[in-house]
Amino acid sequence: MKKWQIISISILGLFIAIGATTNTSSSPEGFKNLQVLPKDISKDQLDSIMRDYAVSLGVRCGFCHARNADTTNHHLDFASDAKDEKKIARHMMKMTADINSNNFNFNNSTRTDTIHMIVCYTCHRGNKQPDGKSIQADLMKAEKELEQKR
Repeated sequence: MKKWQIISISILGLFIAIGATTNTSSSPEGFKNLQVLPKDISKDQLDSIMRDYAVSLGVRCGFCHARNADTTNHHLDFASDAKDEKKIARHMMKMTADINSNNFNFNNSTRTDTIHMIVCYTCHRGNKQPDGKSIQADLMKAEKELEQKR
C-alpha cells in the first residue's frame, strides 16, 4: 500500500510541476530561477513537488540544492545552480514529460500534467541512481505472468 501511495504522490507532484516554462526572474511567490516549474506555482505546490522528488530518490533537499555561500548561514540557496544534481533534475523533469506526452498521451491532451504514467519513482524507486535491478526484476516477473496466462 505504501508503495502505491508514494507513486501516486510522485505522479501528482511531477505533473503539477511540468510547465516547461523558462523563468529566471522571481515568481509571484518570490521564487527565483524557476526554469522548468511554472512561474505561477504556489509555495504549497512547490513544497509538495520537492517532497515527492526527495521521496522518489531517497534524498534530502541538500542533494540538489547548494548551501548558502554565507558561511554563518547554513541554509540552502534554492536559486543557486551550483550543483550538477539540480541541472540533472531539470533535465529529468523535461525528459519524463516528453516520454509521457509522446508515448502515453492516449487522450491527445495538450497538458502534460494530465499524463501520469512515468514518474521519478518509476526508475529510481527511492534511490539516488535509477534502480535497474528492481526494474529488471519487475520486467521478468511481468513476463512470467504473461507466459502463465498463455
